[in-house]
Amino acid sequence: MLDIKFLRENPELVKKNLEKRGMDAKPIDRFIILDKKLKQLLKDIETLRHRRNVVSEEINQLIKKGEQDKIPHKIQEAKELPARIAGLEDDAAKIEKEFTEILMSIPNIIDNSVPIGDASHNKVLKKYGEPKKYSFKIKGHEELLKELDLIDLEKAAEVAGARFYYLKGDLVKLNYAIINFTLDFLRKKGFTLIQPPYMLNRKALSGAVSLSAFEEMIYKIQDEDLYLIGTAEHALNAYYSNEVINAKKLPVRLTAYTPCFRKEAGAHGKDTKGIFRVHQFDKIEQFIFCKPEQSWEEFDFILNNSIELYKKLEIPFRTIVLSSQDTGIVATKTVDLEGWFPVQNAYRELGSCSNCLDFQARRSNIKYTEKGERKFAHTLNNTAIATQRMIVCLVENHQQKDGSIKIPEALQKYTGFKLIKKSTGILGSQKSDIFAIKRAEEGKKENED
Repeated sequence: MLDIKFLRENPELVKKNLEKRGMDAKPIDRFIILDKKLKQLLKDIETLRHRRNVVSEEINQLIKKGEQDKIPHKIQEAKELPARIAGLEDDAAKIEKEFTEILMSIPNIIDNSVPIGDASHNKVLKKYGEPKKYSFKIKGHEELLKELDLIDLEKAAEVAGARFYYLKGDLVKLNYAIINFTLDFLRKKGFTLIQPPYMLNRKALSGAVSLSAFEEMIYKIQDEDLYLIGTAEHALNAYYSNEVINAKKLPVRLTAYTPCFRKEAGAHGKDTKGIFRVHQFDKIEQFIFCKPEQSWEEFDFILNNSIELYKKLEIPFRTIVLSSQDTGIVATKTVDLEGWFPVQNAYRELGSCSNCLDFQARRSNIKYTEKGERKFAHTLNNTAIATQRMIVCLVENHQQKDGSIKIPEALQKYTGFKLIKKSTGILGSQKSDIFAIKRAEEGKKENED
């Protein structure tokens, strides 16, 4: 959230920021009205509390002086004051609730380097690598993986629903190869490896993201104050919630591998086929806590880490700075990394890198001490690798004419093989037999009917 003092002193700037984001600026006017009302109410409450103490003392003095005729009037006032205070406290609580809701919904201030406008104003920063020219007709990842018996979407849909999957055989090895390769890479870069909770309570989530906006995307555990995480970012941010970090430890660089769970309720069309956009996926996150003066240097650091990783995976990709209306509310600036998907003949998002300044730290009460002074830290996050989507990109870019898939050199020591070919393993043949028997039984039943 934004600094309240900043909001009070710069309402027009905050309104302009909302307009840049394509959002309604009216809540700022309401915020200012509520702020004034709340200040006055708190002042009135304090005045009445003081008066209550004064009246109590006046009664004691009257008793000592023996001025009994004046005491009933004071006692009556003393009886009325608690009810008056309680009434004002109720009014203040209602105003404070609305005040806090507005405050928590106001987005971060957009950085001056961010293009203004909707997603059509996203700006390409740089392209890396050239898309291949194939001498054969290329296939989409779903077709390739099914032909190699590496994925089962039908059975997953039967037991879990649409947009779930079974990965099989060498594809499982490839998935964990990407994970282990990335964790090793980031550990060598000085990151501390973290395995966080895969569920968070509402308070922890609210510290990292506007839950009112994000709640539709994540899964709630019934009858529990718990949500399945949609990204490790939120769990890593919560690690230092309500903590004070020693400035000498900053920057703190954390990385976590987690499964992530999202409803993806609004997604439709070709993105729902295969494993490009799924409800459950694996992701490795980079997360930074730092001083304000370290913020943009750390942004470049984690962005360059992802660029280096993608280069090692031998895929064409590009970096894009998101426009003001395409930037999430907690970030001041976001750069997306988009991989080339040859079947779609397009670049698609693989991950993003965001600087949130002190926005999340204020929501989560994360501070650091320096020279005896407490200040809010800055937080940054970056999707190092989202493995299922990266698999799609790797499979499509590294497919061979004979239907096999070449493994990038950087991953070969983790997979133990250089090429994925059609499996003749027991699982594959058993499944084939099962489907053959099932089809035969269905055909027999149709004939009988």
